[in-house]
Amino acid sequence: MTALARAGWKTLTLGEFSGALDPEGQVADGRSFLLSFDDGYASLAECVYPVLAEVGFTAVTFLITDYVGRDNSWDVRYTWRRLPHLDWNAITHWQGRGFEFASHSASHARLTWLSDSDVVDELARSREELIGRLGLGAGRAVAYPFGARDARVERSARAAGYELGFGGVRGNGNRLNLSRVPVYAWDVGSVPLGLRKDPLGAVGKLVAHGANRCAVGTSVMKGVWRRVSGARGRLTEHRTPDT
Repeated sequence: MTALARAGWKTLTLGEFSGALDPEGQVADGRSFLLSFDDGYASLAECVYPVLAEVGFTAVTFLITDYVGRDNSWDVRYTWRRLPHLDWNAITHWQGRGFEFASHSASHARLTWLSDSDVVDELARSREELIGRLGLGAGRAVAYPFGARDARVERSARAAGYELGFGGVRGNGNRLNLSRVPVYAWDVGSVPLGLRKDPLGAVGKLVAHGANRCAVGTSVMKGVWRRVSGARGRLTEHRTPDT
């Protein structure tokens, strides 16, 4: 972030970003970008927001509203301890300092795998919670969990009241299917790979797309665990002697 700031880049608010979009879903100013974070982990308030504030950047964080103030039990356990999410006190504090918050759905379910009614519930419930706590601006945008979206999900997002929807690295310019460039640990140097205007930019986006696709493992493993847990429950009930 320091390197980008020194190179003359500046961040946009969601409103500025929306106003700057061209018909292809791109920002015309090559030195401006929307900086965003998914999930809303508590470490953002400790390690990230202070750095951004120091260099004059802002950001939007897409929150999983059912898990605000809770640990990340929605995810496969990759770490020794579950990771905590931001709570509402921290969120309102940083909102007061110019940072924005929007929707990452209610429970981080893979929307393309849900029924119509469940998709509507995930999107609408999250937006209502955000607006109720943070104001109307927090209901402007959604980042689809795992970047997974299709025409049905886009229609549901529009019906729920969202103006902007963010998927993976391959958007189509539609305001409810905008692309993002993930930044990973290997993005070192003056500009992250995915932001470069050269062949490395294409490489960075290709790698990012592959990494994003690998996230399907979370959905698969959670589904397997639910089935295993259900089978164990049924087996326990079957083995319990009558009283």
